[in-house]
Amino acid sequence: MSFLSATLDRVKPSPTIAVTTRAAELKAAGRDIIALGAGEPDFDTPQNIKDAAIAAINAGKTKYTAVDGIPELKKAICAKFARENGLDYAPAQVTVGTGGKQVLYNAFMATLNPGDEVIVPAPYWVSYPDMVLLAGGTPVVIEAGLDTAFKVTPEQLEAAITPKTKWFLFNSPSNPTGAGYNRAELKALTDVLMRHPQVWVMTDDMYEHLVFDDFEFCTPAQVEPALYDRTLTVNGVSKAYAMTGWRIGYAAGPVPLIKAMGKVQSQSTSNPCSVSQWAAVEALNGVQDYIEANKALFQRRRDLVVSMLNAAKGVTCPVPEGAFYVYPDISACIGKFSAGGTAITDDEAFATALLDETGVAVVFGAAFGLSPNFRVSYATSEAQLEEACRRIQTFCEGLR
Repeated sequence: MSFLSATLDRVKPSPTIAVTTRAAELKAAGRDIIALGAGEPDFDTPQNIKDAAIAAINAGKTKYTAVDGIPELKKAICAKFARENGLDYAPAQVTVGTGGKQVLYNAFMATLNPGDEVIVPAPYWVSYPDMVLLAGGTPVVIEAGLDTAFKVTPEQLEAAITPKTKWFLFNSPSNPTGAGYNRAELKALTDVLMRHPQVWVMTDDMYEHLVFDDFEFCTPAQVEPALYDRTLTVNGVSKAYAMTGWRIGYAAGPVPLIKAMGKVQSQSTSNPCSVSQWAAVEALNGVQDYIEANKALFQRRRDLVVSMLNAAKGVTCPVPEGAFYVYPDISACIGKFSAGGTAITDDEAFATALLDETGVAVVFGAAFGLSPNFRVSYATSEAQLEEACRRIQTFCEGLR
């Protein structure tokens, strides 16, 4: 329609939401569907956090709050950064938004001018490039494939930086691959950034607590303290605390940037939900032991899924360091026909045929900027995962 903004022509709706919606529609129509599209822990929010929210409601803490977060939550966030990341922030350096997505979006809206470039490693979370485009910037995508374990190299980063580069957007462990950068790998990237003082770092640490084996999480400003004054460290309570629907994300960075982001938020959504903020205070300050228990379950699921997908004909599935996704390569499946007669021309055709013929919903790799792959979220029961992987094995066996 002609009265709609031309900016909308630059972006597309979220493919992960589209897959989840399609799976739900088929399920409602009576189909036996296993949905592996959504990035959402299947655990319930811990009881102490729910109790804190109920207590906040009963205490009448249901009014407007400061636009970018209550003082108690900002204090808890500062304590978290000091305790877990060795980063010292004051409350004035902290902002709280309605989920990590809003925090990222606020940062782009507050900083990007037409022509500004944002380096986005691919595979990327589906929303990154579109948020840059909505804010008037230009995403510069650098691909990190199977040969580098889905991690960008210092050489790739160096080659992508231009005088127009404003941000390097970093995500480890990654959605969609689960790839995590160890300290040495991250230091090699920060060494590049130290040579380019105009480039700021936006790091999405949402999967910080979901790391496996002996992998140790680290974040850019921790690895290279000299980047502290040009780094926005973004995190949230969604994944580690199973609080996706509560919608609380946060970030810490230089005061002028935080103030600018608050200005954007003041004229868009204003404060995040007051009750959710009090729940997040308890999440960050309260007991943390269930994080380790949940992590052990996720690791067991990861090992199951990696093993079964690597047993599927034409599928190569690397072992991720963290998050709750795998990102198998299906190069050997492209150009074939499914048992139902669908031409597997690309990973979107693979995912569509897989859903139509087996009832397994996954997200195709092109949505994340790297093909031919698909993403599986293993944030569901082992029984569901086993059955889904069996169906994927049968589907792949039937390709001709």
